[in-house]
Amino acid sequence: MLGIRVIPCLDVTAGRVVKGTNFVNLKDAGDPIEVAEHYNSDGADEIVFLDITATHEGRNTTIDLIRRTAEKVFIPLTVGGGIRTMEDIRNLLNAGADKVSLNSSAVKDPEIIRKAGYKFGIQCIVIAIDAKKVGENKWNVFVHGGRIDTGLDAVLWAKKVAKLGAGEILLTSMDKDGTKDGYDTELLRIISNSVQIPVIASGGAGKVEHFSQAYEYGASAVLAASLFHYKELTIKEVKEHLKFKNIPVRTTN
Repeated sequence: MLGIRVIPCLDVTAGRVVKGTNFVNLKDAGDPIEVAEHYNSDGADEIVFLDITATHEGRNTTIDLIRRTAEKVFIPLTVGGGIRTMEDIRNLLNAGADKVSLNSSAVKDPEIIRKAGYKFGIQCIVIAIDAKKVGENKWNVFVHGGRIDTGLDAVLWAKKVAKLGAGEILLTSMDKDGTKDGYDTELLRIISNSVQIPVIASGGAGKVEHFSQAYEYGASAVLAASLFHYKELTIKEVKEHLKFKNIPVRTTN
């Protein structure tokens, strides 16, 4: 049985790692290459690198920054932000990304999921779902860095992207993002039970118990940002807690 993956997330804008709460009030958290190197040596299973303003600003993710990061990192690197075309995906994979994360572009043209999966392999295609609660047991999909409500039901969208051939889903609760109150376990449970592909839990981790709780609600991987960036918890501490809970984790050298 594959162990649960522990993944730090680098939200990047203007060449710096940042972190906020509920997608706003961003604070600087360091140089992305230095931060990525730290996680590489600290036992992270993967790194997610999101250029959080690329789509809103109408530009591509900075290829050079990805290339320089990939040269220093020897664990899987997922890159998202401003990816619009098959050529964008090809360029990022050629620059050293192992996977690409699509959000706004997939909502605009869902067929890119099928085409990209066929061309590059479904293991390369991650669909990011930024979901916000809008009613009882109802979450909508937001795009453009959480700025635009698409009106799409997040659960139905998750089912659709899985059917189209997404390799996994990066599920971020906008309500929980940066709050450290724990993942949105109800959203996580519903999405995880609705699809047969891995779901990465994102948004709200604040203590080690939240990571094991996410696993119990169906997560195949757990992602956090500020908790790791500001050294409130380490990757090692999270993995030790998961092992204590008899949850399989991936071993690292």
